[in-house]
Amino acid sequence: MWLRLSKIALVASIALTCSLVALGNIVDPNLNLAFLQHVLSMDTISPDPSVRNRAIINPELQWFAFILIVLGETLAALLLWLGAIQMLRHLTAAGPRFARAKTPAIVGLSIGFMIWQGGFLGIGGEWFGMWMSKTWNGQESAFRFAMMMLGVLVYLVIPD
Repeated sequence: MWLRLSKIALVASIALTCSLVALGNIVDPNLNLAFLQHVLSMDTISPDPSVRNRAIINPELQWFAFILIVLGETLAALLLWLGAIQMLRHLTAAGPRFARAKTPAIVGLSIGFMIWQGGFLGIGGEWFGMWMSKTWNGQESAFRFAMMMLGVLVYLVIPD
C-alpha cells in the first residue's frame, strides 16, 4: 500500500510541476517565449555561419514552436493528473488492475521526458547550439526536468 501511495504522490508532484510550467507559459508567455526566440534565432552563440545557418528567425515559426511546447507540457500534465487519479481509484485493486491504471502517467512522463530531453537538450541544446550561449542556456534546468521525469518513470514501472 505504501509503495503505491508513494508512486501516486510522485506522479502527482510531477503533474503539479508540469501544470505550473504550462500555466506560467499560458498566463505570461513573454519570458519563456523570449528564451525560445533567442535559442531558435541563435543570436547569442558563436557567429560561425556553418552553425548559425540552422537559425529560425521567423516570428510566426517561433510562436508555432512555443505553442507546440506548451501543448506538450499541458498534455503531459493532464495525463499525469489522470494517471494519479486512476491509480488512487485503484489503490487497493489487484496488481494487474493497478498496473493498467499507471498507463496515463507512464505516457505523461514519457511525453515530459521527450519535451525536456528531446526538445530542450536535443533540439535546443545541440541543433540550435543553446549550450554555447552564456545568456540563454537552459540545459541545466532541462536536464533536471528530464532526470526527474525519468526517475519517476523508472520507479513507477517497477511492479508492486
